[in-house]
Amino acid sequence: MNKILAINGSYRDDGITDQAVAALVKAVESAGAEVEVILLREYPIEFCRNCRECTQQPGESPGNCVQHDGMEELIKKIEQADGYILAAPTNFGSVTAIFKRFMERLIVYAYWPWDKNSPEFRKTNAQKKKAILVSSCAAPGILGRLIYGTHKQLKMTAQTIGAKTVGTVFVGLIAKDSQQKLANNIHRKVQKLSAKLLE
Repeated sequence: MNKILAINGSYRDDGITDQAVAALVKAVESAGAEVEVILLREYPIEFCRNCRECTQQPGESPGNCVQHDGMEELIKKIEQADGYILAAPTNFGSVTAIFKRFMERLIVYAYWPWDKNSPEFRKTNAQKKKAILVSSCAAPGILGRLIYGTHKQLKMTAQTIGAKTVGTVFVGLIAKDSQQKLANNIHRKVQKLSAKLLE
């Protein structure tokens, strides 16, 4: 059975990003996969201290962080998962601050001794796992995907943990209604993408 880990960096309960993730989860579960959803807004992760202790440890496995918080368990879940749903709405042209905090803690996936100018990422050449990226913005979807940094940051997250992006759900024009519902065409797209995640 495929184990899918959904990591959601939305601030709002039942906003468009939550709805898109929920639709993906439902489709993937209907296909027989096991899914766990992590809501970063409820998850105990501290800010990265930038001490780089975790990056001094060689090898393919993630380094060990000096902070013993929820990220320890989340890294284990990431390692055990077969695929991912990575989600964050666009906030000020970027992923949300809670998703960025999570991203920064993924430095455990880098090997960066003090005598090297740049890091060597432990998983980026593997990409054996798959990821679906989910986001939303106030601009039209295709425009928002091109001009904001959100999609690039979500894709970088997938690469860092060793996953290849096989699809994207990017919902635009979400600022017109405070109680907006996910459109039918997005539900149809989600059905197609869920199959790609489990192939």
